[in-house]
Amino acid sequence: MPRRPQDLSCPSAQPDMEGARVIGVLSGTPEEPRIAFLGPGVQIDPSAASRLGALEPTQVFRFAAKCEESHCVHFDGTRCSLAQRIVSQLAPTVDGLPVCQIRATCRWYAEQGGDACMRCTQVVTMIPKRNDALNRAALAGAESDAAE
Repeated sequence: MPRRPQDLSCPSAQPDMEGARVIGVLSGTPEEPRIAFLGPGVQIDPSAASRLGALEPTQVFRFAAKCEESHCVHFDGTRCSLAQRIVSQLAPTVDGLPVCQIRATCRWYAEQGGDACMRCTQVVTMIPKRNDALNRAALAGAESDAAE
């Protein structure tokens, strides 16, 4: 049974969003960050974020939460423009679908299918400011909305 749009999850959420939960841990390098997604049934208590010292939760964890739709700069009224840009502008980082706790409710998967999943491991919520493909894909929607 297809999910109703209002039941979909954002796979790149902020920790303070409704229903936020940790779905992955940052790994890789600063130049090529990657997400190590948590396996089925693995949970990290969100209160762990309070023990990170000077680090922001999004510098350590990847969160999913209820998609905020029209309250999000990346929502164009019907779809997530960020997911669309990620698929069109970023190269895949994996050959198969990665482990994912939210695929059944993921907005990116619902709209872009496995193409989004194949790029998802490189998406970090708070990315370092530099001129790379991830920044260009992430900021394109925010910059055009700010200009309006």
